[in-house]
Amino acid sequence: MPTVTKHAKTNLLPHLLIGWLLLLACARPAHAWWDGDWTLRKKITVDPGAAAITDPIDQMPVLIRLHDGNFQFTAAKDDGSDLRFVAEDDKTLLPYHIEKYDSLLDEAFVWVKVPGLKPGAKASFWLYYGNSGGKAVKADDAKGTYDADTVLVYHFAEHGQPANDSTAAGNNAQNAGPPADSAMIGTGLRLDGKSTVGLPASPSLEWSEGGTMTWSAWVKFTAPQPNAVLFSRRDGGKVFLIGANNGVPFVEVTDAGAPQRSAAGAPVAPNSWRHLAVVAASSKITLYLDGEPYATLSAPLPALNSSAVIGGTSTPGSADAMAGTAGFIGELDELEISKIARAAGFIKLAAVGQGADGAAKLLTLGEDEQPKSWLRGLRTGYIGIIIGSLSIDGWVVIGLLGVMSVISWIVMVNKISYLNRISKGNALFMKAWSHVASDLTMLDDGDTEKVRTLGGRVDQAGQRELRNASIYRIYHIGVEEIRHRLAADTSVGAPGARKGLTGRSIQAIRASLDGGLVRETQKINRLIVLLTICISGGPFLGLLGTVVGVMITFAAVAAAGDVNVNAIAPGIAAALAATVAGLAVAIPSLFGYNYIVSRVKDTTADMHIFIDEFVTKMAEFYRDRTE
Repeated sequence: MPTVTKHAKTNLLPHLLIGWLLLLACARPAHAWWDGDWTLRKKITVDPGAAAITDPIDQMPVLIRLHDGNFQFTAAKDDGSDLRFVAEDDKTLLPYHIEKYDSLLDEAFVWVKVPGLKPGAKASFWLYYGNSGGKAVKADDAKGTYDADTVLVYHFAEHGQPANDSTAAGNNAQNAGPPADSAMIGTGLRLDGKSTVGLPASPSLEWSEGGTMTWSAWVKFTAPQPNAVLFSRRDGGKVFLIGANNGVPFVEVTDAGAPQRSAAGAPVAPNSWRHLAVVAASSKITLYLDGEPYATLSAPLPALNSSAVIGGTSTPGSADAMAGTAGFIGELDELEISKIARAAGFIKLAAVGQGADGAAKLLTLGEDEQPKSWLRGLRTGYIGIIIGSLSIDGWVVIGLLGVMSVISWIVMVNKISYLNRISKGNALFMKAWSHVASDLTMLDDGDTEKVRTLGGRVDQAGQRELRNASIYRIYHIGVEEIRHRLAADTSVGAPGARKGLTGRSIQAIRASLDGGLVRETQKINRLIVLLTICISGGPFLGLLGTVVGVMITFAAVAAAGDVNVNAIAPGIAAALAATVAGLAVAIPSLFGYNYIVSRVKDTTADMHIFIDEFVTKMAEFYRDRTE
């Protein structure tokens, strides 16, 4: 009989562990989550089809405009250092850099390197934010955002300082220009027709004869000007110009001969931002306006390795302007130069994606998502602050209390399950015993099967339940004692009369039954003492952790010499967590203990009642007729 109980106890712990694992599995987010320290994410989808892109684009920086309508600035860090961009696989980090992040005005411009854009197919990636912990350090990678073929990118966000090149080429501007606030994308460059900005001469900016090149920028045209030069590069008789003649954009090339200018198209309306791009490939130069071909020039790119000028033809501080030209008046933003000829789709995607109106069609920012798990509370909010402030001693105390809690729950579940089996078996036995008690003949007739099945009244399934009944085990003790005493008792009554038991034999049988009662009671009460230890020891152990934590907190304040509520409060809150953990161990243990004790009393009472009834019935049925 004890083997069944021991087996049930042995198997209980694995079942509990499996249950915890299943609970944790159910608590995981419905979708993969890149890092649990980040509490918010949103899906960003790029749809090249919205811009009628027909060229595959291997990788390209995409501008993400964030505002209070699509982003919770209050949930992110003030400097945006917790922003992370992850590929659709939710594993691969994408390079990005922040051009502007203003948590007061709720505005941000972020450039993200998006790989694998294909015509007719949408591409998605994730924006993660909402992490105030130590892992959320600034992770900008401006140089990694652009490929090796991009040799110059100016955002003009420096305000009074020369523009910094965001690419790995390091082609920083030679001088600062007047800033233009509220430009196309953040801050731009204001061009007044007189001041210019110089670009350095470097190996990465060298152009070969008939080589390839891509130049692009956002330009704000003002009043029409004749032959206004926006960008120029010249070396002796070789000249390359980009400008506008009375509002008509042009590209002009001079290579030891007469200048060649692209054909005139429709003039650009003044006071409007337009995307202008020039692509040189082989013996053809194409001028793009807002991503669409505007004009072409059948001429090769001249070989140039000189410095370049933004806003005119003369370098800063000199007066060697080309005759017949004028400095450009307007604004410039997002200047980008590549050493290869970009595809038409690349130009179109830049023009559409960087514009405020086009970006709304090209880019879709989904709703914010949170990890769908109750474990999230352990990482965020007040609970996260408390856990993050716990000292080593606090973790030790809470760890010990955690072990005590597991032990208490194992004991309670195990013991209640055991008592339930005993109660069920006892109820079944007493139901059959009420029929047997009127005639105890089967107890001494030598038929073991009748004794086990209570005269055939309990089927095989019932016998399995009877094995858990404490009364059933005491009953077997009584049956064995009756048979033993009857066999040893030589007193004989009248001829044919049933053999009887002497008073001394009945007392001996009663003693055996009381011994069985004691053993069953000990078995039922086994391990309950662990609950009393958890009830009394849990709060004191938690209090010890709290006192030590408060001592450490005040010692740290004394060492720092500065009383700061913000520094004290987390430490004290974390110290009190030990007391809470102690109570969390003691309170369930107390409830469980009281319930179990009441059930034990009921079971013990049932055994006492059965022993009294058994002895009474036995004394009446087997009375010694010689006395």
